[in-house]
Amino acid sequence: MIKLRCAAALAAGALALAACGSGAQEQPSASPGQPRTLKLWHYESADGAMGKAWDAAIKKFESTHPGVTVKFEAKGFEQIQKTASMVLNSDQAPDIMEYNKGNATAGLLSKQGLLTDLSEEAGKRGWDKLLSASLATTAKYDDRGIMGSGKWYGVPNYGEYVMVYYNKEMFEKNGVTVPTTFEEFTAALDKFAKAGITPISNAGAEYPAQQIFYQLALSKASRAWIDSYELYKGKVDFHGPEFTYAADTLADWVKKGYIAKNSAGIKAEDMAVAFMAGKFPIMVSGSWWYGRLQTQLKKFDWGTFLWPGNQFAPGSSGNIWVVPEKSANKDLAYDFIDITMSKEIQNLLGNSGGVPVAADPAAITDAKSKELIDNFNKLTSQDALAFYPDWPAPGYYDVLVAGVQSLINGSKPPAKVLDEIAQPYNDNLADLGN
Repeated sequence: MIKLRCAAALAAGALALAACGSGAQEQPSASPGQPRTLKLWHYESADGAMGKAWDAAIKKFESTHPGVTVKFEAKGFEQIQKTASMVLNSDQAPDIMEYNKGNATAGLLSKQGLLTDLSEEAGKRGWDKLLSASLATTAKYDDRGIMGSGKWYGVPNYGEYVMVYYNKEMFEKNGVTVPTTFEEFTAALDKFAKAGITPISNAGAEYPAQQIFYQLALSKASRAWIDSYELYKGKVDFHGPEFTYAADTLADWVKKGYIAKNSAGIKAEDMAVAFMAGKFPIMVSGSWWYGRLQTQLKKFDWGTFLWPGNQFAPGSSGNIWVVPEKSANKDLAYDFIDITMSKEIQNLLGNSGGVPVAADPAAITDAKSKELIDNFNKLTSQDALAFYPDWPAPGYYDVLVAGVQSLINGSKPPAKVLDEIAQPYNDNLADLGN
């Protein structure tokens, strides 16, 4: 997910720490017959699809591994992202954890020597056969920490993408139909605004607002531009049509009342709670909310649609399971990953509002889940997943949060914001020797 959280200063400090602590040797397992513990971290909510699936996987793991106990610790997304380098470089590292994919996170840790090379296990256990090439992009990283090639440092076992959630009752009450073009979408936003309703529940203090910004840039983008921006396959002009349109349009949407100015300080959780309370007709965010809405949202009928008019959408494989280099129980960690890739767990994931990568299609019986998975399959079949805007460089998530907040609260003009988000990106490119 969705969703990078790595402050530039912390990333720089982590590099220094890693210089004296990478390359740890695999620690020996306990003697046969001795009790063992698998220390596992993840940050999925208990009510979400992944939380339900991983809970079932833990139970299955313990039932198939007598004498082994799983010590699960729920960690906050921000908590893991901001401290991962330091924790994994200490004796506090878990045996397996969920981590965000991309250059700025998993790529950075792989370059620092903090993650186990899973290439041999991926081939031996068949993980490489279960994942399509596009989904495996986020599993592999080269020596520079750039995704898409090199060694396997993680295993994704679900997909994700950004979509538009909508309140069917508010749409009907205000005479708004589901838009199929961008022009129809902006007309719908305008109709709500003129009725005194702020249409989009937004969160500028975290990732959602920058994903709206990226959606707007993608409306003017090509696959070549995406690969240049995300994979460093070409130069990116931050004052080109893609980002210029995104910055100008987002600022304009605030002026028109499509997005609240005070949303600059709102977090993702509060954004979702407000949408679920029926305060906004629209929420633009990822599939990671889907299972929670299925479970909790009884107040009104809701649906989803892909961002109208776009060929591309933010999305990718889901977060990945990584095995820290200092894990004391790597064999158990590999077994747990295997279980999360099993049909039983994948089918549960799919019927709980998640996007499985290895489920039996016939086993997905929930109608809303089928819609979710069908839209994801549509995107993957068209090579339309565009990753996420904060992936390219360590610390870039916070750069984009600050930049998009400035667009929302009007503290800086769009051109100035584009200058400020260009500089760290280009600095990172120079550090890589590109």
